[in-house]
Amino acid sequence: MKIAEKHRAARQYILEAARPLIGQRGFSAVGLAQILDVAGIPKGSFYHYFESKEAFGEALLQTYIDDYLIKMDDILGNDDENAAQRITRYCQFWRDTHIEGQIGNKCLIVKLAAEVSDLSERMRAILDVGTRTVIDRISAVIASGQEDGSIGSTQPAPMLAASLYQLWLGSTLMVKITHSSPPFDHAWEASRRLLEI
Repeated sequence: MKIAEKHRAARQYILEAARPLIGQRGFSAVGLAQILDVAGIPKGSFYHYFESKEAFGEALLQTYIDDYLIKMDDILGNDDENAAQRITRYCQFWRDTHIEGQIGNKCLIVKLAAEVSDLSERMRAILDVGTRTVIDRISAVIASGQEDGSIGSTQPAPMLAASLYQLWLGSTLMVKITHSSPPFDHAWEASRRLLEI
């Protein structure tokens, strides 16, 4: 393995090892010592891979968003299902991820958005581009559903997609507050009515 490949692999390992910790505690509450401990690397090594904790946060968010988009494409890109079925599977994936205790897979956007948007303009910009990309993907599926008749709403697909995404972000916050799943039941019923499916 070449040096550059080893460097990328080690950097990726640190991001993956620290992600559940950041997902549980937040960005500011986790210090470099904790990141190094969970990754099992010596202190001086961190700055070999990241120029600062903020640069680490940027890489963590970008990696999370890239991975999330791959999962989205897998769910929403199934040509054997109509658009309403694909949206239904996406909402079920969202619910399952947050209900079944998959700490490392929980939404870093939900966990970190309010915190890091006030701390770092670069991290906020990554979140902004990432969430707009997610909404664009949802919008494309909704438009497809309006064409195939599986989604009955005639409202503009971009508006429906933004509303749907915001609805599920909000319900995820309520699940965190209540430690119960009814907010997702409500989000699903509201989603069905919004899209007319």
